[in-house]
Amino acid sequence: MEATVSTANNEEKTWGGGNEPIGASYGKLMMWFFILSDALTFSGFLAAYGFSRCKFIDNWPLADEVFTHFPFMHGVSAPMYYVALMTFILIFSSVTMVLAVDAGHHLNKSKVTFYMFLTIIGGLIFVGSQAWEWKNFIHGEYGAVETKGGSLLQFVNNKGERVALADFAVILPERREHLDRSKGKWFMEGPTVPSYSVAEVQAGFKAHPELLVRTEIIYKDDAAAKSDLKIDHTLSKHKHKTVLTRAESEFRLASSAYVVEGANLTRNEYGSKLFADFFFFITGFHGFHVFTGVIINIIIFFNVLVGTYEKRRSYEMVEKVGLYWHFVDLVWVFVFTFFYLV
Repeated sequence: MEATVSTANNEEKTWGGGNEPIGASYGKLMMWFFILSDALTFSGFLAAYGFSRCKFIDNWPLADEVFTHFPFMHGVSAPMYYVALMTFILIFSSVTMVLAVDAGHHLNKSKVTFYMFLTIIGGLIFVGSQAWEWKNFIHGEYGAVETKGGSLLQFVNNKGERVALADFAVILPERREHLDRSKGKWFMEGPTVPSYSVAEVQAGFKAHPELLVRTEIIYKDDAAAKSDLKIDHTLSKHKHKTVLTRAESEFRLASSAYVVEGANLTRNEYGSKLFADFFFFITGFHGFHVFTGVIINIIIFFNVLVGTYEKRRSYEMVEKVGLYWHFVDLVWVFVFTFFYLV
């Protein structure tokens, strides 16, 4: 650091660090500041998720039961497969971004264009996959009922395998309709009517004596040792939800208040409502970052095509965008670990 005063030309020099005191340009330095602040934001969200999960660990949804869908494989249980594929695609797009930055250092326009194109395609696939995952999460798969006390009841057969409401609920001669603006009093919007009423679920359960109720309470030890049922162990080696006897099932089902299909900010057929709240918020916030990164990458991609950076003899803008893209990839690794693996 240097402090001198030149009286000859009235020029004062108070810092001898120059324009790049730590070897980084102003643009890259500001990108690092943004990444640091955003990292703290995501850290706060994930910490809140972790504390909430620890508090409600006994009824937290099992990821292997929630994320079981795979495109074009309807009805096939593929727990975590598509999420793993999404993660691989996003990480691969980070590799192509590294190659694009390296090509920029060598002023190779054609390679920068090619690798940035692959990065954009990977980002679009990830965002589309996340939207598809949201759709399945919101729509649900099996359905459940919620009791007046707020407990969630799911349905299984005598082998412990999940059974969907559509497989046993009966259709009763009752009229139910969705309240919309044209039918509602004072044009008030009503909640979406589920596919079946509580009475239809109760009647169907009574007609199928092989069915049992499974609660959202999780045992970490071997559930087969606590029950005479032959439990399916494909979901988790040490985590099983409590399956009630037939008499207990009928007793709990008598207090049903709502039929729950899928997940939203109010109810969640998979378990704790907080899980859905955090899932929508954190994955949505990350998805917004990825979508923003795709838009920025497209803009930089077209600048590369028209030769903007070739004329400058510098592809630093590609490097700055690359820092952001690597950041959103790294954040997803933590989100993937917290929501899907732990």
